[in-house]
Amino acid sequence: MDKQVILFDADGVVIRSKMFSAHYQQIQGLSPDDMLPFYKGIFQECLTGRADLKEIIVPWLKKWKWNGDVDGFLLQWFQYEHKIDQKVVDLIQELRKNTVSCYLATNQEKYRTQYMRNEMGFEQVFNGIFSSAEIDSKKPQTEFYEFIFRKLGVNKDKILYTDDTASHVEGAKMAGIDSYLYTEFEPFYEFVKPMLKAVDSH
Repeated sequence: MDKQVILFDADGVVIRSKMFSAHYQQIQGLSPDDMLPFYKGIFQECLTGRADLKEIIVPWLKKWKWNGDVDGFLLQWFQYEHKIDQKVVDLIQELRKNTVSCYLATNQEKYRTQYMRNEMGFEQVFNGIFSSAEIDSKKPQTEFYEFIFRKLGVNKDKILYTDDTASHVEGAKMAGIDSYLYTEFEPFYEFVKPMLKAVDSH
């Protein structure tokens, strides 16, 4: 498989965590109806950088029985979902040793993007990070993939995209990028193993 670049989704591939909102509902005795309207609604604007999470979440926190400040809530959220799959990170390091560039391509608002870069160490793990909040479009919109393609400056047939969400995989395929629907590590490892020519420490 002759690829120069692999694009990795964050949540569900590199990060293997349950959703904080489900955990928070459980500990606070809330129902999905209390939180879903936020995440399905105005939060989507944060994912494309058109709204600021720290501003738009304020009216919701009282309803969610949160007594602390906004920064405290976001820190609890981001820390709860700070569960990195080390096997995937090790594979990324192997791929990079084999001159395969690895990038994160994620639907993410700006504060969690910053957390991923700094606290999760993704600034060092990846060659670069593409976040929807900084691109002004999100998966599975064609514009998201086309932005990355233009930035990378390599032919589309040299790029592989992997994601655990089928619609995002289809979006990448529609944009002309080979894509892999991620389920578990081992099948994915076998899929990319031909790209590990120089170093294979698995």
